[in-house]
Amino acid sequence: MNKHRLCAVSFLVVVMVWITLPAFGQEKAKTEKMGVSVARLVVGTGVENREPAGVAETFPAATEKVYCFLEATNIPEDMEVTFIWSHGGKEMLKTLLPLKMGPRWRTHADKSLYGLKGDWKVEVRDAKGNLLKDVKFKVE
Repeated sequence: MNKHRLCAVSFLVVVMVWITLPAFGQEKAKTEKMGVSVARLVVGTGVENREPAGVAETFPAATEKVYCFLEATNIPEDMEVTFIWSHGGKEMLKTLLPLKMGPRWRTHADKSLYGLKGDWKVEVRDAKGNLLKDVKFKVE
């Protein structure tokens, strides 16, 4: 490889690194700012020994109540999250629950289904309304 070609390749590498570093830093700052992560968000028929039970994506219409289980990690400070339950795109219930600062916190919200068949969704949002994660399930 001649001297000019080596110089051009080196210049291109420096430019590529220079362009991508700010974006990397912004993404990292965004993640650090948000802090809390959702390790698990599932829907089941119960919670036993602080773990979800009967986890499924589809439930029979005879199911009276379901539980949305959240495992959060890297919680930077005591905070609250809202579980927003929707059926067929219509909001049905909001449940506000605490998350305590620390490496891990588990909690759950429940909802009586009243035999309402169709598509359901539970969104978990932080105090500012940012979506942390959602989970969908169906009642048949």
